[in-house]
Amino acid sequence: MLMLMLVAAVTMWLRPLVTAQLCRSRTVRTGKVFNVIQDVQGDRLYFQPTTTRLIKHPCEKNIALYLGKQVFFTMDNFETSLLPFTIPTSMQVGVPEVTSAHFAGSLLLLVVDQKVYIYDYENNSWSMSLGIKHPVTHVSGDNCCYTGSLFCVHVSNLVFAYFRGDQISQTYIYYSNTGGFSFWKYHYDRQAEIVGSLGGIFHFFSLSQVAMLVVNQGKGMFKYSDHPLNRSFGLSFDYNGTLDILIAPGQRGILLLWFENSLLFSHNAGQLVDTVRVKKGDQTLFCSIFEAKITIHSIAVTENELAVITREDNLYYGNLGIVPSSIIKFADQYLWSEEVALMFRSPGTLEILTPVRDTAFPAFDFQKCLVNIQALLMDPELHVGKCKIEFLTGEFIYRMYTIDMHSQLELTASLIPQPGTSLIPLVMVSNPHSLGFQATFYENGYTSDGNTKYKLDIFLKQQQHWGRTDSNFTSSLKRATMSTLTVDIANKEISCVDIKPLSTLISVGCDLDKKIVIQNKVSARSLGILEPLTLLKNYSFLLQKEFYDPGFQGQQSSEDLHVFYSYQQLGCPLLVYYDTLWKPVVELWRKDSFQEVIDAEYVLLEVNGQFSYSYSLTAQSAMCTSQPQNWTTMIKEFGGPFFWNRENYVSCHDPNNNAPLRWPDVQYQILGGRTANQIIFGHNGFYVFYISIVDPYYSYCQLETIFSIYVYGAFPVQLVSAGVVILLIISSILGSVWLAYKTPKLLRTARGRRIKKCATQLCRRCKTVCQFRASATATAGTEPPGCHRTPHGGRSDH
Repeated sequence: MLMLMLVAAVTMWLRPLVTAQLCRSRTVRTGKVFNVIQDVQGDRLYFQPTTTRLIKHPCEKNIALYLGKQVFFTMDNFETSLLPFTIPTSMQVGVPEVTSAHFAGSLLLLVVDQKVYIYDYENNSWSMSLGIKHPVTHVSGDNCCYTGSLFCVHVSNLVFAYFRGDQISQTYIYYSNTGGFSFWKYHYDRQAEIVGSLGGIFHFFSLSQVAMLVVNQGKGMFKYSDHPLNRSFGLSFDYNGTLDILIAPGQRGILLLWFENSLLFSHNAGQLVDTVRVKKGDQTLFCSIFEAKITIHSIAVTENELAVITREDNLYYGNLGIVPSSIIKFADQYLWSEEVALMFRSPGTLEILTPVRDTAFPAFDFQKCLVNIQALLMDPELHVGKCKIEFLTGEFIYRMYTIDMHSQLELTASLIPQPGTSLIPLVMVSNPHSLGFQATFYENGYTSDGNTKYKLDIFLKQQQHWGRTDSNFTSSLKRATMSTLTVDIANKEISCVDIKPLSTLISVGCDLDKKIVIQNKVSARSLGILEPLTLLKNYSFLLQKEFYDPGFQGQQSSEDLHVFYSYQQLGCPLLVYYDTLWKPVVELWRKDSFQEVIDAEYVLLEVNGQFSYSYSLTAQSAMCTSQPQNWTTMIKEFGGPFFWNRENYVSCHDPNNNAPLRWPDVQYQILGGRTANQIIFGHNGFYVFYISIVDPYYSYCQLETIFSIYVYGAFPVQLVSAGVVILLIISSILGSVWLAYKTPKLLRTARGRRIKKCATQLCRRCKTVCQFRASATATAGTEPPGCHRTPHGGRSDH
């Protein structure tokens, strides 16, 4: 009994020593071993708030920016001693205070003294953003890429700059789609009618939405840019202090809104916002950190994890699941300082970073403390349940997929629970207004040790094509969107540190492997009219000035045009007989595989400006209810040809098109679709056509190409007008009648008799010469004079 009490006492005495070992600290002092003293050049940047920020590049894991009393920029994850980050004195920033920062590709955007500056860390160069004419305090955007261990896809360069806290009706919001080099004013729909101050503006590519945080009378709510979310505000929530907003990597719509005494969470880009709870095991201790009297100093987030260090010197950890998010407290530690910051190195590995000033060198060292989250969660005092998941994977992770118009996609995931446990899988899409799915979960065999394997089949297509949602719920079918697909476990314990959600990026948009091809079964080569060798030898043809217009307005040109035929680009031309109504057969191909014959609406334009063809239908015969578009109006509107596409096409059969049908006899220049419109050619020759699919509901791609045809069989072009020809014929007839009347009278006169006598003598002389030549030829042989054989067997001409 005494021995047991001794063991218990020793255990209780050692427990504080064990729990105190939260992490192992080390100090990075690289770069000072050679006693090289570097000077700090430029103006030192600093961050005013009492909290610290550590902003990691969303793609490049080793690139990060530390914001505190000193600012540090690293490209090796703080594995070397660093000089404080400075901005060149030549930039003349005034007060070098940083209020916001954002990574955009290879650029770091910094708001310094209410202006936006660009640091290109690859070229170590500074510049100032253009176009911002009013003070700004913040820059924000999306994550700019979808990250994974195997790939990194850049998605958007959209960045916003704004002054946070101003009334929305009075503030200026700027946007940039160049990564921050140039900004333009952002005009929000009915912005002046939104009452409240601006808490931030963000772009979620996984929702294809721009979201504005509106703050009014202690409440915050999100307002969105596009249908259907723009019809109302998101659910309001208590807004305490000035909240910073973190977009979790992976762009699944997960937001963290935080200030010193507030920590809020949203898994749908702010439509629903809830507080992060404080728990111990399965028990909820506090419904918010405000109730728990926690003061946040620094925060770190990944796709699945959340860490918080507080001024009370506590470290909290949680995960970001579909269920209400929560955090738990680890043992009390002596880690906090005014300059401490957090960042995740990898799943389950947290790094506590503290800059350390050196009295001998201007470069700062860094104290690093690596925390093994999985080891800490095994502490029985935390009452954390054992992870029920043995295996969770899917072939779609770290990949990007595309669903084009009318396309579909099937993905699968596999999972294995721990023996004697059950799992509840969840499938989520970040943009259900555009992307819909159906999932099937079933048993799929057993492992070698007898565990049951499960399979999850996910069938995805556009929400509009499922037919299960109200039209007011779905987004516009004409506009391409983005979404993320995530597979997670609903009853996943916080101890499942290594079991990340399976997430992939899905573009509901253009399939870049698609192209159109013009069917060419009867070419000019097949009938022997033109040979490839002829076309290869710099072949050219002439366009007469009467039949082409370089301005594409159907006006006669001032001179003929020689056109060189590009056989490498066009191949053998398609053969078309002029006397038949014609339209091309358009095929859809994906990579090298034929898909279908396209029956969607498309337009043609002769690339050299020829207008010697017409259309078989008019606006009236095509049953248009409004004035149809044509090339003349489109060229005038867009300042040039070849800009008519699915983005700007408006059907004359659309009941929502209010353009009146003023000119019913104008040619209808759209082919395919519901009409039997065709083309009629006026004369022989080459035509090189540009074709564009304009049907907005066929594909999100701009499907276009050029092809050539050769028209044959027409009569030669009549260069003299019909009136002149008739006049000449009538003149010839009248002249002949006049000669028939005058000639007999002329021959009876003395002058006529002399002409008749001369003609008779001339005929006799010609007859004598012909008889002499015939006799000479018979005497000399058969070889004609001036053409005889040479000794070498050839022919010699005299």
